[in-house]
Amino acid sequence: MTFPEFNFAQAVGLLSFVLGMLCFYQKDDRRLKILMVIMNINHAFHFYLLGAMTATVSALLSVVRTGLSLKTGSPVVAMVFIAITLAWGFWLAESWKDMFPILGSCVGTYAVFCLRGIAMRIGFLIGAFCWLTNNILVGSIGTTLLEMTLIAVNLNTIRKLWKHQKLTEDIHEAGT
Repeated sequence: MTFPEFNFAQAVGLLSFVLGMLCFYQKDDRRLKILMVIMNINHAFHFYLLGAMTATVSALLSVVRTGLSLKTGSPVVAMVFIAITLAWGFWLAESWKDMFPILGSCVGTYAVFCLRGIAMRIGFLIGAFCWLTNNILVGSIGTTLLEMTLIAVNLNTIRKLWKHQKLTEDIHEAGT
């Protein structure tokens, strides 16, 4: 097994790793989405430098969709972005391997527009597995590390949110 060469593109990918860590430690949905916009701008640049055009377009669509999700939670807007992602993805795809960022983007789109709290993070978790597969296939060191770490961090944040939710429910039940 050979490892990808470390170069400027890989350094940009490592910046994505740092941005992603900051992103998924957020318990506040709004802060999470703002950091996701910044992270996906960096992702797009990184994938462009690697020559992974399907992933580049998916990351750029993620910038726009996540920015819009700060203003609306409309399922209609989500479906429009999913349709755009599928259309661009199928047009740009050169092999079945190019489907992973498309699937990850579609799941992320649904999650960011239609879900909140724990459910949104579970959606992100599913999308992260799609992106992890893509990142391994295109040879990205930073974003492979990012997705593996984000899966762990996201699981921990889900655990904390669930624990807080359960505690709040227990307190509420004790008060009634």
